[in-house]
Amino acid sequence: MDIDRENLLGQFLRARRELLRPEDLGMPAGPRRRVAGLRREEVAQLAGVSADYYVRLEQGRERTPSAQVVDALAQALELEEEAVAHLHRLARPAPRGRRTPVRQERVSPSLLRMMAAWSHTPAVVLDGCLTVLASNILGEALFDGHTYSGDLVRLVFLDPDARDFYPDWDRVALNTVGGLRAAVGTDYDDPRLIEVVGELSIKSETFRRLWARHDIRQKTHETKRFRHPLVGELTLDYESLTVNGAPGQQLIVYQAAPDSPSEEALSLLGSLTADAPANATRREPAQHQPPPRPGQS
Repeated sequence: MDIDRENLLGQFLRARRELLRPEDLGMPAGPRRRVAGLRREEVAQLAGVSADYYVRLEQGRERTPSAQVVDALAQALELEEEAVAHLHRLARPAPRGRRTPVRQERVSPSLLRMMAAWSHTPAVVLDGCLTVLASNILGEALFDGHTYSGDLVRLVFLDPDARDFYPDWDRVALNTVGGLRAAVGTDYDDPRLIEVVGELSIKSETFRRLWARHDIRQKTHETKRFRHPLVGELTLDYESLTVNGAPGQQLIVYQAAPDSPSEEALSLLGSLTADAPANATRREPAQHQPPPRPGQS
């Protein structure tokens, strides 16, 4: 995983600089341009700082830019609101504490009971790496039948059915990686994240390319299309809610528009799963083995 934990700020600045096209900012592209995106001195000029200072920021020799400089850099790099907040966190990182041993996350019984009562609404609880910790019966049915039904990142990038299941796969892939970065924030020491990103960087060229973009896309609300093997096309709106009693957990609730074909399809899916056992409201986190080290079989 290409993360220099000592220079997260510099990595982010470089990645976002390389995504900008000079011609979109009124700058000549030029046949001799040898770098992707903007040059360092061009970002410095747009942000109103010296080129030497900006170079030190990217190289990690300067680590604490002022809030005013961060805002100027965000404007120069045309960052959206979530990415601006992320840039400020990188510029003012919280002190690292001693990491506690990894424990299996649990979803509170009261939340499970509440989800179980939503018989017409798919709902899932995700952890910071977008693993499904729990789902109600309809939420289970929505993602059922795939190799990685319990892991939404691996489902998108490793499941052989992913591109059929998600008709807008390119957009889903981009948002999934951005959502993963947003969920982990600056905690790149998380061993679960290291495992996920390491495995997917090896197995999926698309994931590796999107991860290098450093997009930040907080899961909040969106309309998403599915092509379900049992009921066909579904267009669902979702809302993402933080679980205050369990930092890092997200409750994702899906709904179809009233009186729409998707509402009918969702109702059909509910009837097909009506006889599911009561314990379908609980899902144990999937256990994944890290990729083998070189020389191991």
